[in-house]
Amino acid sequence: MDAVALMGELIGLVVVVMIFSIPIMSIRNRHRKELMQIQADATAEKAAQYAANNKELEDRVAVLERIVTDRGYDVATQIEALRDQRRVEELIDSRETERNAP
Repeated sequence: MDAVALMGELIGLVVVVMIFSIPIMSIRNRHRKELMQIQADATAEKAAQYAANNKELEDRVAVLERIVTDRGYDVATQIEALRDQRRVEELIDSRETERNAP
């Protein structure tokens, strides 16, 4: 076989491969595009969820800031005073129980 005949067969083979590879590449590219669209939709949905969660957290922080700046420290002091009062009452009750025990 001479080089010209071999070159002709090689060119024919390349043409056949190109003819079949064009539709395959087209299908592959369409599939990749669909996958990218699905990923983009999922990412957008996650971003919306994060934004909603972020908004909820911002609202909660605003409420806490309002509590602290309005009467937050006073409320905390009152809570601690109630805890201390409860401890004193429990101590008194336990001593009275000890005294009344036979």
